[in-house]
Amino acid sequence: MTPEELKLLIAEGEGLSIEFKEKYTPKIDRDLVAFANTKGGRILLGVRDDGTVMGEKLTNRLKAEIQALSRQCDPPLDIHHLNQIGDVVVIDVLPGEEKPYSCASGYFRRMDAVTQKMNRKELSLHFQASGKNSFEDRFDADVSWKQISSKKVSAFFQEADIRQSGARPPAVLASLNLADGNKIRNGGILLFGRDPQRVFPQCQATFVVFKGNERDDVFDRKDVKDDLLTQFNEALFFFQKHLNTRSEIRGPRRSDRLEIPIEVLREAIANAIVHRDYGFRGTSLMVEIYDDRVEIVNPGRVPDGMTPETLMGVSIRRNEKIADVFARMQIVERMGSGLRRMRDRMRAVNLPAPRIQTGTFFRISLQRPPRSGDSEGVNEGVNEGVNEGVNALFELIGGHPGLRVPQLAEKMRTSPKNIERWLKTLKDQRKINFTGSAKKGGYRVIP
Repeated sequence: MTPEELKLLIAEGEGLSIEFKEKYTPKIDRDLVAFANTKGGRILLGVRDDGTVMGEKLTNRLKAEIQALSRQCDPPLDIHHLNQIGDVVVIDVLPGEEKPYSCASGYFRRMDAVTQKMNRKELSLHFQASGKNSFEDRFDADVSWKQISSKKVSAFFQEADIRQSGARPPAVLASLNLADGNKIRNGGILLFGRDPQRVFPQCQATFVVFKGNERDDVFDRKDVKDDLLTQFNEALFFFQKHLNTRSEIRGPRRSDRLEIPIEVLREAIANAIVHRDYGFRGTSLMVEIYDDRVEIVNPGRVPDGMTPETLMGVSIRRNEKIADVFARMQIVERMGSGLRRMRDRMRAVNLPAPRIQTGTFFRISLQRPPRSGDSEGVNEGVNEGVNEGVNALFELIGGHPGLRVPQLAEKMRTSPKNIERWLKTLKDQRKINFTGSAKKGGYRVIP
């Protein structure tokens, strides 16, 4: 490792394969076995959690202590490299070939940026799942670095708030354990490929809106054939386009919320992307919107012995490197408690808990609120709170005649899209009209 590569690792922060330690303590044996039990990784001695370099010296005594500590693990661990780079001591740990490994404190695994102790159930499920060579780890495709997008790498840096300029894609993917020399892992292609579907045609997402509660009549459809972050963002846009919005007034402020909490939708989509079996050909991640529910379906079985109930308390990720990248962008929580948070958030807005079906495909169903019975034409993309929004807008126009959409949106602290919906309602009711020129006119109440 060069000093430049070390600087990049520190700038990226802790993650699935990187752990910072301000100084050496014997408790690093937990991190040693956690990396060996997961995907391998590096411990950087002399670096604070916030990335500040405090410094650590690799003396002969320290080297002997670390090597002795690794031999006391069960089975004994072989430290791959132990080097001094600048002011930092770097310990390289390879993925173990005799899993599971334990230390004096028990069995540990790596979950994003956390070394986590496993109980008996987690231990069994973890090694049942990790015994297979996952799709994201393979080097199945003959892909050159020309097929990796520098723009997508830069977008990742921006989303993850990594302040490091000039880092080239090979160094970035290597630091994330998504490349090894000139070979690019499948996970790197899925995340940063210019056109991932040219390499893996099955790795796409399909979003569909149906009329009614069955799969009979398609109202809208969108196929997204791009990287995983783009699939995630396009799914959120699709939800915002087709799900109803309700307005909440709390004191002087107004906020607009989707009928199903956006936090739940984000978690459900991220969950599907992180847990999907990308080696399953002829499939697609599916988002299906019905009149009464939203369903998100991804190919991939859960480990044997797991049920919808046990999924609430255990996190076993099929694609840990992809999960690590999403966690760095703060798209998923690092501790893997997403299903429980989704359940709690749905209950907080008086909606049933997510319904989960497992099998060849993993399906999560989110119930939509019942439709409003309003018959005056005001329920066009707006559900609860629409009457309050329309009435408040009418009062605002009455007190401030001549305002336009951007000004109305600013004063009501809502989106121009909602203002336009409410304006249409008021115009249909013949309560307001637009007077003056297209550039200088505005809305006024009809006397």
